[in-house]
Amino acid sequence: VQLVESGGGLVQAGGSLRLSCTASGTTYSINSLGWYRQAPGKQRELVAAISLDGRIRYLESVKGRFTLSGDINKNAVSLQMNNLKPEDTAIYYCRAVVIGTLYWGQGTQVTVSS
Repeated sequence: VQLVESGGGLVQAGGSLRLSCTASGTTYSINSLGWYRQAPGKQRELVAAISLDGRIRYLESVKGRFTLSGDINKNAVSLQMNNLKPEDTAIYYCRAVVIGTLYWGQGTQVTVSS
C-alpha cells in the first residue's frame, strides 16, 4: 500500500492548511484512514481518522478546528485545519490500516508561527 500525501507548510497562528492523502496498491478495503502527527520529543498521536463504518475520531484538542473529509471507499481523505495554533506544529503522517497491517506516508511538515 502506498500513501501519497500533499499539503502542509508554514502558516501564521490563526491560519489554515489542508492535507490530503490518497492510498493505492491494495485490492482490499481500507479499515481505517487518517492523520497522525508527531512533534519533536513527543509521541505520535492520532489527529483524525475515519473507519470503514464511517465513524470519525478526532484528537480532543483539534475538535472544532480540524475537519476530516473524503471517502474511505475511494481511498482518499483530506484534513482541513483551521485556526491553527503553534502547538499544532508537527510532522503529519497519513496512516492506513489494511487487514490489520499499518501503512504510513512519508510525512509532511506543518509549522505554525506565533
